[in-house]
Amino acid sequence: MNGFGPRLREERERLGLTQRIFGDIGGVEPNAQGKYESGERTPRMDYLAAVASRGVDALYVLSGVHTPAPLDSLTSDENRLLGAFRRLPSADQAAVWHLLNRLAGEENGHEGLRMRRPDRQAYFHDALR
Repeated sequence: MNGFGPRLREERERLGLTQRIFGDIGGVEPNAQGKYESGERTPRMDYLAAVASRGVDALYVLSGVHTPAPLDSLTSDENRLLGAFRRLPSADQAAVWHLLNRLAGEENGHEGLRMRRPDRQAYFHDALR
């Protein structure tokens, strides 16, 4: 979904709320809520603060980028996995990203951690010794 309005609607639906209830939370009438979601009107900051206090990802609504999960919310397995990943050399991190993208069925790999062919050849050559 692109644009502020569709993302606002997506968040409302994620929370399982009607336009009427969502509008009540934000202090607006249901028709105003509908206009926000269609992009006809832009809400005020107090509206955004009110809906954010009820679980809306305001960063996502405004920018299209989800708020990252706090590190203290990771499970112990996720924390161990992240720690192990961070200890890997960059070439191995790139290989892990490649594998994860393949397993997830994503065509585009992680742009920041591409393995260059010479690094990959050296890595596999060293592994065979």
